Amino acid sequence: MDFKLGEKVVYPNHGVGVIEQISFGYLNGRSERYYMLKIVSSGLKVMVPQTNIMSVGLRPVIRSNEAGDVITYLEKGRSASHHDWKHRFKENSERMRTGSLMEVAAVLKGLVSLSRTKPLSFREKKMLERAKHLLVTELATVRNTTEQTMETNLVRALAKARLQMPEALEKLEN
Repeated sequence: MDFKLGEKVVYPNHGVGVIEQISFGYLNGRSERYYMLKIVSSGLKVMVPQTNIMSVGLRPVIRSNEAGDVITYLEKGRSASHHDWKHRFKENSERMRTGSLMEVAAVLKGLVSLSRTKPLSFREKKMLERAKHLLVTELATVRNTTEQTMETNLVRALAKARLQMPEALEKLEN
């Protein structure tokens, strides 16, 4: 997979980044192409060798029709999660690492649904906030809108599924 300078990409568990530089270097005695990307939300800079793109899950930002599928899933899709929190946390962590926005949406919906019946653990609350952040930033990028507008759209989509986003993590810590 080749990326171009200035292209928006997704680095799993970190979100949307922009390819700022493409360079060549030597790794194990052979020439290797490197992509330097900057994560939009944090400013973090990451250098990824082309041969590691698949293993780290670097991918292009989803297409607009895929964004619609994610919103539709939040509105109408089924979510199920394990009853034991250790298994649930492990499952959700693996889903987040896949880099698939649909998997991230499944984590968000599952945790929001669970929060209706019982309090989430601190780690689950952080994961819910992370999932929401990843969804909002990538969907806002795809739809060319603000993160605030996209967050409102997510809340509306969840409301159609009779789900309500729990209070923000910051409010819970105070």
